[in-house]
Amino acid sequence: MYAGTLRALRTHLGPAAPLAVLEDPATAAGLVDWFTGRWAQTAPATFNRHLDTLRSAIGYWREQEWLAADPTRALRRRGRAPDHTRALSREEITDLLGREDIALREKTLWRMLYESAARAGEVLALDVDDLDQRNRCAKVRRKGNAVDVIVWQTGTARLLPRLLKGRTKGPVFLTDRRARVPVAPADVYEPTGQARLSYRRAAELFTATTAGATLHQLRHSALTHAAEDGANTSTLLSFSGHTSVASLARYARVSPEALRRWQQQRDPTSRRP
Repeated sequence: MYAGTLRALRTHLGPAAPLAVLEDPATAAGLVDWFTGRWAQTAPATFNRHLDTLRSAIGYWREQEWLAADPTRALRRRGRAPDHTRALSREEITDLLGREDIALREKTLWRMLYESAARAGEVLALDVDDLDQRNRCAKVRRKGNAVDVIVWQTGTARLLPRLLKGRTKGPVFLTDRRARVPVAPADVYEPTGQARLSYRRAAELFTATTAGATLHQLRHSALTHAAEDGANTSTLLSFSGHTSVASLARYARVSPEALRRWQQQRDPTSRRP
């Protein structure tokens, strides 16, 4: 990497160009344009490695007093793009669901999505009369319009009565205000005119709160954590609503944290009395 970056720089400047040419403002500006154009389309980590390599060399040249300034000062390291395919860690889930600044509607929705591993669209489509609160479950429509049952845990069971406030009909998750545009009668709670919360709005709120995560990552996390806890394939298929083991495979990948715990448990040294 180090040699490759410097070879590319030498080719850009010309084999016979002295280092001092980098102190020329026009050359420095051209260097920034060249670097950005050459590595702008690479992953942030690759871009940063090349930039760090170049700055390391420039730092050495400045120590030797061969250069007086850093011609790369206009360049900025790039942040890593959020990974929307990964499972959130258990600690991230606990911190998120335990936050006091989250509205009751979002807290209930997010906890239900994690505890049930249901798709966000399936949960947002729920009406109050779909719920069996005593048995902590509800009927949903899966992909292909198949009817299935999702099941949640104590956390969701405690939040639902607070969210519903005695309502016995209408969508479970409602907008904050009356609907401003015409919507289907089934998507409106008539006494207040509030509409069913849309996937788009729910996703926006989650992403804004988590600085980039997606609602789907709650489902991904639930399935990954269940696999780490030893759930067998049949259980995971029922939990996820998948009909194909192949579709389930990417969710059942063990996280690095779980792999470390597993290795620690197997380590003969850690098991010595």
